[in-house]
Amino acid sequence: MTTHPAETVHDALRDEACDDTWWMPAPDDFAACALSSSARTVAEARRFTRATLEGWKLCAGVAEDAALVVSELVSNALRYGGGGKRGRGEALAALCPAWLALTRQGATVLCAVSDAGAGAPVVGPQDTLAESGRGLQIVDCLSDAWGWTPPDRSGKTVWATVSQRG
Repeated sequence: MTTHPAETVHDALRDEACDDTWWMPAPDDFAACALSSSARTVAEARRFTRATLEGWKLCAGVAEDAALVVSELVSNALRYGGGGKRGRGEALAALCPAWLALTRQGATVLCAVSDAGAGAPVVGPQDTLAESGRGLQIVDCLSDAWGWTPPDRSGKTVWATVSQRG
């Protein structure tokens, strides 16, 4: 599993044999939505993911794994990712604290969640009695690879790739 920063989220889908080329999805292979800070946001992100992957005719297993990965990434973005944004973009950050983007290449889906946070994701120690803290462990188990872009003044993107298994 990849658990380190990547230069861009596109690095996660780039063919290693063609590392001097840059892959750009076709218009029908990309979907994105703004995420609010409402209590329904995580459920809406899961529905958006399932509907998008169903429209792309990807198998139900990929759609379910991707929906769970997205729910964990969105939960983390809303919990840790946007509280410190101040200044000119404050009003926009309040309306749209994060973005979800989905793109596919063949049977692989890249799920990316961008937020204004400056902190890198941290996988916490496993605690079977804890009520929270398992999100990135779930992402690690269900994804082929995951990582994040180095935080800058606009924030960071945490991404994961999910493929059909077996």
